[in-house]
Amino acid sequence: MLNNQGRPTQAGEAHGLARETFTGNRALEIDEALIFDQGGFDRTGVDIDEPEEFADRLGGLARKNRADLPGLAEPQAVRHYVRLSRKNYSIDAGLFPLGSCTMKHNPRLNEKMARLPGFADVHPLQPQSTVQGALALMQELSRWLLSSTGMEAVALSPKAGAHGELCGMMAIKAAIVSRGEQETRKTVLVPDSAHGTNPATAALIGFEVESVPAGEDGLVHPAAVREKLGPHVAAIMLTNPNTCGLFEREISEIADAVHQAGGYFYCDGANFNAIVGVARPGDLGVDAMHINLHKTFSTPHGGGGPGSGPVVLSERLAAFAPVPFLRQKDGALTLVEDTEGSQAFGRMTAFHGQMGMYVRALSYMLSHGGDGLRQASQDAVLNANYVRAGLSDLFSQPFGDRPCMHEVLFDESWLKGTDVTTLDFAKALIDEGYHPMTVYFPLVVKGAMLIEPTESESKASLDLFIMAMRDLALRALRGEKERFATAPRFAPRARLDETRAARSPVLKWTARAPVAEAAE
Repeated sequence: MLNNQGRPTQAGEAHGLARETFTGNRALEIDEALIFDQGGFDRTGVDIDEPEEFADRLGGLARKNRADLPGLAEPQAVRHYVRLSRKNYSIDAGLFPLGSCTMKHNPRLNEKMARLPGFADVHPLQPQSTVQGALALMQELSRWLLSSTGMEAVALSPKAGAHGELCGMMAIKAAIVSRGEQETRKTVLVPDSAHGTNPATAALIGFEVESVPAGEDGLVHPAAVREKLGPHVAAIMLTNPNTCGLFEREISEIADAVHQAGGYFYCDGANFNAIVGVARPGDLGVDAMHINLHKTFSTPHGGGGPGSGPVVLSERLAAFAPVPFLRQKDGALTLVEDTEGSQAFGRMTAFHGQMGMYVRALSYMLSHGGDGLRQASQDAVLNANYVRAGLSDLFSQPFGDRPCMHEVLFDESWLKGTDVTTLDFAKALIDEGYHPMTVYFPLVVKGAMLIEPTESESKASLDLFIMAMRDLALRALRGEKERFATAPRFAPRARLDETRAARSPVLKWTARAPVAEAAE
């Protein structure tokens, strides 16, 4: 939203409050302009000598126009990004209740380990004889992942959850091709409540997607799966615990049915944080599952560089794991790069580019031990149920008031008659100093509010969050509609017109005409 001076509207201004200072600043809350509005395009903040004559090797592809980047001195640039960072919400600032995202505390010990020489400065083109320590760490990480999942093989190279999904489904496709069934098995079954990446991944590699409805209890039932099975089905993609925060208790029966029909079972591992050390996917009949190292085993999203989504594979799919993979040869570890003579489906990426995530994850595992990982899972489930119990008398649950797993799901039916929406409620939570929970997902629940407190939060922080949620709920039920319609009031920027922003996005900065100072 822009005001009459063409700058983004502050929250207070959007609701008719007068600007209280000349600068727009409010003590330590600095009204920071876009970087393009701060620096001139005819100067630079550093001294650069004119280059000597040279012949470029760009083959006529050299830039013909100026880059048009703003020139800022170092203090200006530093202040700009520091001020922006103060407007961010982070897990270090407070509870981050995003459902299905596992935004938990990142132990600083893991960061220290990731910065050790030999890990932080390893180069993908180094001779393998010079990176034996890094390869040994990857081997040990693989051992922990296989032990905790009960699987046969692991591919470490995928760089994120969706990338891991792609890897697992490509292994399934390679297995189907090896059986000569690629012309018949072209369908992948995906529950209605699945993450959106599941059907996208299947479609990307040429499968047709068929949805499987969930029951009234929020679970996928074997009978519903059997109705869809046949010689045309290549696989099912199921999340467990599912995106409704519930454990698919008939998962083994579903896996048996899929296997009997000749298909494979892919499990979305986004919610693995709820069952590490408690249940092994391999024991449940899973053939492939990605693991978000950057969620389950330390760093929250974006908290330390690239993500990492290793894929574990069952004995039925182990032979189709992509290269490179580790092998012990003549007393040394080596990365097998060649697919010749194997059934590997190929390569996911040029290099293992996320060594830092391997180090963080293994540091997390070694710090906790097997019993500690199990306790973390149990505490994540306990905390979610504590939130559920603290809110269940005010908030409505789509599948009844019953125990959940690591996240609790509410819907908007309790708001009926208040003229307050799920979005309004989430915006009001910003004013209370919290990042909102996940809203409107999963799509199978109208006005969904999905809360995952993780195991990191203390009872005190959960109590305060619960009381803030209860206070907002009571205000909504009392008819204080304006409190929600105008939220957020205390954030640096007012609420966007999200419909307009989606339909008419402004994707390019353009200079504004200068505003003349008013005459006396």
